Amino acid sequence: MLYNKSMDTFAALADPTRRKIMELLARYGQLAATEISEQFPVSAQAISQHLKILREAKLVQVEKRAQQRIYRINPEAMLELEAWARQLRQLWNQRFDALDRILQQETKKENSDEQE
Repeated sequence: MLYNKSMDTFAALADPTRRKIMELLARYGQLAATEISEQFPVSAQAISQHLKILREAKLVQVEKRAQQRIYRINPEAMLELEAWARQLRQLWNQRFDALDRILQQETKKENSDEQE
């Protein structure tokens, strides 16, 4: 079955602000919460809520250093997301292969009908 916790991942990534946070972390590796919030025109509290959702979805990891919270992407979550996408792609490829076989059979039928 394809449904797994990746669906929760997609729900977390549905918001453009959270996607942008993920892009920032992908680009810079790790950032403090304050560095992340400085990139957005909304309050630090709003960004904190977005970071909480990303944490709960296990998309990011957080490390406390003194007074800072340092965020980074959780590579395991990205691998799970990639595996889900690969599964979906395989299913679609199987469907396209089946469609190709049907179309080839129909083409052969048409060609043999024309020759008669």
